[in-house]
Amino acid sequence: MSRVQISDYLRTYHQLVKSTAGLTEEQLKWKAEPASWSVTEVLTHLADHSIVVSFRIRDILAVTTAQLPVFNQDAWVSGQYANSGNASDNLELFRSLLYYNSLLFERLSEEDWEKSGINFKGETVKISDIVHGFTGHVERHLGQIERIKQGAANASFVQ
Repeated sequence: MSRVQISDYLRTYHQLVKSTAGLTEEQLKWKAEPASWSVTEVLTHLADHSIVVSFRIRDILAVTTAQLPVFNQDAWVSGQYANSGNASDNLELFRSLLYYNSLLFERLSEEDWEKSGINFKGETVKISDIVHGFTGHVERHLGQIERIKQGAANASFVQ
């Protein structure tokens, strides 16, 4: 894994902060419909996803043979009443996990980056793939946050 990819991984926090800067509590919790996610819920999901990815990486490094866990993202978000939470708390957890994982990444050898496990789809995934996929996952959710912000702005305009 190159320094650039680790930098991209760490940059996801700053991208999320920039994307949510200046939003009011009402805007952070606005939902287009009950089944859709608010910005706060997206941030909760990304913090949860970071926890799961952290576990998956450590499980591979521990050379376990268990299938890497999947999680039901919608159930996790709704089960913890995520929209009643605080966006800034989610961002802080996200930042902390990025930093903690980056310390681990600095210790990994090139061989470690190539270690792999079996994901919930039965596919072999390397640690480098997981980190790269995580960064892409955050980028897709940044697009979702922008769509939610636009929807909230349009809803405010209509009212």
